Amino acid sequence: MLTKDQKLKMHRNLVLTRSFEDWIFYICHNQDHKNPVVVGKGYLSTGQEAISVGAASAMDKEDWMAPSHRDVGAHLIRGMTLKELTLQYMGRQGSPTQGRDGNIHLGFKRYNTLGFISHMGALTAPANGVAFAMKYKGIKNAVVCFFGDGAAQQGIVHEALNYAAVQKLPVVFVINNNRWAISTPIKMQTLVEDLADRAIGYGMPSSICEGNNVFDVYEHTKKALDHAKEGGGPTLIECKSMRMSGHGTYDMAKYVPPEEFDQWKQKDPIKWAERILLEEGLADEDYFKQVKQEIKQELQATVEEAVQAPQVEPGPQELEDVFAE
Repeated sequence: MLTKDQKLKMHRNLVLTRSFEDWIFYICHNQDHKNPVVVGKGYLSTGQEAISVGAASAMDKEDWMAPSHRDVGAHLIRGMTLKELTLQYMGRQGSPTQGRDGNIHLGFKRYNTLGFISHMGALTAPANGVAFAMKYKGIKNAVVCFFGDGAAQQGIVHEALNYAAVQKLPVVFVINNNRWAISTPIKMQTLVEDLADRAIGYGMPSSICEGNNVFDVYEHTKKALDHAKEGGGPTLIECKSMRMSGHGTYDMAKYVPPEEFDQWKQKDPIKWAERILLEEGLADEDYFKQVKQEIKQELQATVEEAVQAPQVEPGPQELEDVFAE
């Protein structure tokens, strides 16, 4: 059972994620591209923040995460600071990749986070590797691996899920089914109504949750993590949601029917969480306004500090963190 503090913290992380990514979107569309503040593209989780926030909130500190490209919320929950994330998008010194990347292609051993692989679905295999090591060493932790509906159609994902099931690995696979793989709708990707049903073929349990209800995502993930840590093996969780933006900040998603956006606006993750908090008497409208104002001030201060960070210059540091020692 979630406590009041846990629910309020998840709500705050939803707002923090949305606010940060709104800033990314604004900058990408209004900056001087000859002298950019954000040097890469933004692959946003707008409208589906509850998936990464809810799942990451269910993890223990010692668990490992295999992120996808729309998991800013999970990175923040796993320990990455707002400043580190801001520096990452700016490609400045002090960022997790030390300026080698300008968006979310990152990992951070300090936060038990595997490096994101651009090839969709490919990170399922390294996630299995970490889970296998945990099982081999008798470590009672687990891995949460995120990927989308588009990635779910890749062969490596089939291999990884099958292998995880056979080996009974402590890994939770979270499908972010946001209905679109770039411009390809889910109906053109698969004839399967529920991607979670594929778990039957692997012999692993699965569940379907409301991907825009952060508390529902948490409960499903927590149950799957407990199952994995008790030696029960992997679980496949399908989170049904909607990508309320284009594939990247450069994409205006004109291929998405307007009525589809209108339908999913009614399920906005932040509003959904606030409705539950109001119904349970855990918060009021004044509290929500206060949270949003505090985050606005925090983000503004972080950006003002981050833009003062030095640019990355070519040099011998480029060879650091390239090979394991």
